[in-house]
Amino acid sequence: MLLGIRLILSLIKPKSPTMFIKPQVHYFSVCVNLICLLLTSTGSSAQSTGNKNDLKLWFNQPATNWNEALPVGNGRLGAMIFGGTATERLQLNEETVWTGKDTDFINPAAKTALPQVRKLLFAGRYAEAQKMAEEKIMGIKKVNSSYQTLGDLLIDFDLPKGAISNYRRQLDIDSAVASVQYNVGKVSFSREIFSSAPDQAIIILLSASEPGAITGNVSLSRPGNKARIEAANNEIVMSEHVGDGVGVKMVARLKVVTDGGSTTISGNSIHIQKASFVTLMLTAATDYRKGDPAQLSADQLSSIANKKYDEIRKNHIADYQQFFRRVDINLGASDGTYFPTDTRLQAMQNGYTDPKLIGLYYQFGRYLLISSSRPGSLPANLQGIWADGLNPPWGADYHININIQMNYWPSEITNLSELHMPFLQFIKELQPDARKTAKEMYGIDGTVAHFTTDPWHFTEPYGHPQWAMWPMGFAWSAQHLWEHYLFTEDKTYLADLAYPILKEAATFCVNWLVENPETKQLVSGPSISPENRFITKKGDTATMVMGPTMDHMIIRDLLTNTIAAARVLGKDVVFAKKLQSVIGRLAPTKIGSDGRIMEWTEEFAEPEPGHRHISHLFGLYPGRQINKQQTPELLQAARKTIDYRLSHGGGHTGWSRAWIINYFARLQDGEAAYENLLALLKKSTLTNLFDNHPPFQIDGNFGATAGITEMLLQSQAGEINLLPALPSAWKNGYIHGIVARGGFDIGIDWEDGKLKNVTILSKLGNVAHVRYGNQVITIKTEKGNTYSLDGMLRKL
Repeated sequence: MLLGIRLILSLIKPKSPTMFIKPQVHYFSVCVNLICLLLTSTGSSAQSTGNKNDLKLWFNQPATNWNEALPVGNGRLGAMIFGGTATERLQLNEETVWTGKDTDFINPAAKTALPQVRKLLFAGRYAEAQKMAEEKIMGIKKVNSSYQTLGDLLIDFDLPKGAISNYRRQLDIDSAVASVQYNVGKVSFSREIFSSAPDQAIIILLSASEPGAITGNVSLSRPGNKARIEAANNEIVMSEHVGDGVGVKMVARLKVVTDGGSTTISGNSIHIQKASFVTLMLTAATDYRKGDPAQLSADQLSSIANKKYDEIRKNHIADYQQFFRRVDINLGASDGTYFPTDTRLQAMQNGYTDPKLIGLYYQFGRYLLISSSRPGSLPANLQGIWADGLNPPWGADYHININIQMNYWPSEITNLSELHMPFLQFIKELQPDARKTAKEMYGIDGTVAHFTTDPWHFTEPYGHPQWAMWPMGFAWSAQHLWEHYLFTEDKTYLADLAYPILKEAATFCVNWLVENPETKQLVSGPSISPENRFITKKGDTATMVMGPTMDHMIIRDLLTNTIAAARVLGKDVVFAKKLQSVIGRLAPTKIGSDGRIMEWTEEFAEPEPGHRHISHLFGLYPGRQINKQQTPELLQAARKTIDYRLSHGGGHTGWSRAWIINYFARLQDGEAAYENLLALLKKSTLTNLFDNHPPFQIDGNFGATAGITEMLLQSQAGEINLLPALPSAWKNGYIHGIVARGGFDIGIDWEDGKLKNVTILSKLGNVAHVRYGNQVITIKTEKGNTYSLDGMLRKL
């Protein structure tokens, strides 16, 4: 309880000597009322309430804008819930509602220009090289593509007279069910909303405490006023060929089922009169996968038309919880669960310590991945599956220079391995165009993609070389194929899906590298350090070089993984030897005169020393080339690199801060990782816990969940490293169900900042090298057995 009072006091903590002037009087009285509420919530019942709220985002008011709404999703079909009283708005999404089409835009001059650009860069003529690359290598993308909203579901209620009270809007991430409750006079109204994966539909239940209390209109709409909307037989059908015909054909269907009362068609809407309960069922489909969206959406709706609401809800929760309940986390006690989520976030910004909010935020990241990435779906995009309007930021596309990779960082380690598959399959779907781009643009074999793509799978670069002249998007994405194998050791998957992609990506990189005429080492180029710039000796600002550090880290990672995969499969011995020879000639990671890892081939000055990308630390995370055991000098240089970036304003975007959390976790600095986690929550998190770039970008949510896991467990160096970066703020706690490479399901408990016990479930029967601090033990495990150790790594 004392913690709860501290939370409230943090809300009224003066930010200036004049805080308690008239505008703050009401806010102060609210805080006093909250203290009174907390004081009345004593005993076991209060504790029970706190536990019940651990996995709930909840608010005392409706969302006033999209960034306050609550997301539900089934991997494909999503909604943002505003929770209005007189009007409810559900902004809808279906993952394949995209404009654009499959098109090629390779610059025909690229192949000839490539050696000329390289020659200019080796000569230090950066400005000339950049100009030539922009003119002769960049493609001209004439067909724009963008993810778009499916539309809006609107419910306009005819409420009885009376004051609105006892309002609560919440999202229970343990069940993936959102709800809204409030009273109008003596009548209680409630609604539940969820997106069911088993039934491929969004379901809404409207109810009231008195029979016949629900009256209102239900409608569908879409921005642009180009959708065709028809209402008949208690159904509304909305259809459109998006992008003015250059995009998918979409259809959404809404069925209204009432208990009591009556319904009538009113134009394109359905009027509900004096119903006791109302069930709304929404399905949607497009022709993205060549099916008939009208028939698909109709079949989805007919399959659930006769099902009871309770049955649909039960099946939805069971399906969702098979993923979500694999991991349980407790980072310490707090009374924050008594308070609305936005209040808790504000209290944290004012200095309140709320480990339960961090636990909620962690599990919210897992919730978002379960809700936006299911087997058979497209991968989660820049906004997962949730985006409003017809032109979301960056088209809510698939940026492959950090963003989509970060989306999937938590997939394996937080026990959601199956949900990694949409991204891995998407990489395979990129292959045909990636192969064509490599051959027609650069004249070499293999597969290549650049900084971004879309569901039409283009791989050519376009725009400005500062972000586009980077041929490592496919190579970085391929890392995920090998990571999935390291956690599952599925040899069929490795042989059929992963290895062929790894081999082609490695083939491109081997052919892409050229010899530096001065050092005789192999270097990548022309290329960039994503989106960053440097100042040449002539004082010009430039972006391209021959041999950016990140390229070489990615290539080294890819070739090493491909060699290992070939060894596992017992094939391509000659090819593997060639890759090993290339690794031996590849330009190494260098440390500059100031002790930092060099981002480019020379020690250039930086116009943005606090740049959001810290690409040249790829080898620290998500790579494994920089670690305490094998490369202590590089580890020290990596620390200086991060410190320098942060001292100049780095980490100012949500996803960048999330990456920094992972960096500090790998550096085994729990306090710095925790400090940056707090910074992410204080500076780059919206009240609904969405990551704020700004604007909203979902990668920061996923990156932070991965970072918290890395603070508590690491396995990239061949050991199961327990609590490698535990901060002092998490004095007591546990995390159960996270996963280490080699197929180990791990449960860790700690007390007074020290390991209390650990359980290790061996899913594959591998040897486990377990580390805690400086102590390492080896366990020869058997598949299916669980091993329990105490804080000294002694068997229990």
